[in-house]
Amino acid sequence: MPDDLFPELESKGIKGCVAVQAAESAAETDFLLKLSDEYEWIKKVVGWIDFDSENLERDLENYSQKKKLAGFRKALQAYPTEAMEAPNFLKGIGLLQKFGFTYDILIYPNHLEAAYVFAEKFPYQPFVVDHLAKPNIRNGEFDYWSKGITKLASLPNVNCKVSGMVTEAHWQNWKVSDFKPYLDFIIQNFNKERLMYGSDWPVCLVAADYGKVYDLANTYFQEFSISEKEKIFGGNACRFYGIKE
Repeated sequence: MPDDLFPELESKGIKGCVAVQAAESAAETDFLLKLSDEYEWIKKVVGWIDFDSENLERDLENYSQKKKLAGFRKALQAYPTEAMEAPNFLKGIGLLQKFGFTYDILIYPNHLEAAYVFAEKFPYQPFVVDHLAKPNIRNGEFDYWSKGITKLASLPNVNCKVSGMVTEAHWQNWKVSDFKPYLDFIIQNFNKERLMYGSDWPVCLVAADYGKVYDLANTYFQEFSISEKEKIFGGNACRFYGIKE
């Protein structure tokens, strides 16, 4: 809950966060929005919406009145790649820009090709790939993931979150060096304007606490310039999600 997270943010000098849906329900969206009203430092919410609803456009219009609702996410990682070809889903994604909403792409490497085909259809829709598209770091799998990332990163409206890595590594025995090839590749393919740090808290707790997740990213980016780090650790997320710093 927010009271569990706030001390972690404060300890790292982080002034706010974005709350992202977990459950696939409208109740989840409303729950997160309620929390964002209670806690000023929850700057924005990424909710869930039913793309199959006959009233989708009306629902989007209603949600557009919620100032802290930045966008939506569907847990595509739990669906076959064909889900990104579904007419209702594509129609729904096509409506997001009209109301100023972002879209978080939550997928595994086997979804990357389909994600490229889908995202290419919407060149003006702001997208962000969550958790580097979850490469199989635990087993050191790289080539298949990297080919898909290269294609998806070629779309200038697609961003990427530097998050969720520890959960894809060996939970009890990961090492900092495990993540370097993946981070190096992400930097090469997404410019520094399209990367944003994310904690994936509380999911990360299966493998590391908040501080370790933050330190992992902070250590990797320590040689970057101050302005570059400011973008990756806040500025880019503020721009993407419409947060006023």
